[in-house]
Amino acid sequence: TPRYYPAEDVKPAKAVHKVKQNPARVRASITPGTVLILLAGRFRGKRVVCLKALESGLLLVSGPYKINGVPLRRVNQAYVIATSTKVDVSKVDVKSVNDEYFSRSKDAAKDGEEEFFMGDAPKQAVVSDQRKADQKKVDDALTKAVSAVPMLEAYLAAQFTLSSNDKPHLMKF
Repeated sequence: TPRYYPAEDVKPAKAVHKVKQNPARVRASITPGTVLILLAGRFRGKRVVCLKALESGLLLVSGPYKINGVPLRRVNQAYVIATSTKVDVSKVDVKSVNDEYFSRSKDAAKDGEEEFFMGDAPKQAVVSDQRKADQKKVDDALTKAVSAVPMLEAYLAAQFTLSSNDKPHLMKF
């Protein structure tokens, strides 16, 4: 005789409800070629050019690096002010750049507790040759587009700041 008889009140497993993510919506004022002002992070106050919106909803921006030191970066649209200034970025090729492009390498994640407690000097962040090549390619095309507009290079190089008497809610960007 069997030792175990299943109970009659065993409920069947529930079907898992998968939530479908809607594609991220980008603000109407932010289009490829719009000059943006970064409000937070390492490059706050810098003016950058929006190159495209990524699938994750983040924006792909660049300084260009040659002009103001901002490399190809992903930025959340909540942390930017869109200006009315536009640059023609039709010649800039950023098809190869996506969210996976910015993912960390797997071997970097292997440093565990042992490495932390050894107390060695922190490793310098190394920019890969592919990143440098992509940055140079984007910069060349973008710098050409920027130089076509008078005084735009100086505008992008200038830092955005507010003084005590400035009222940002009354400003027209």
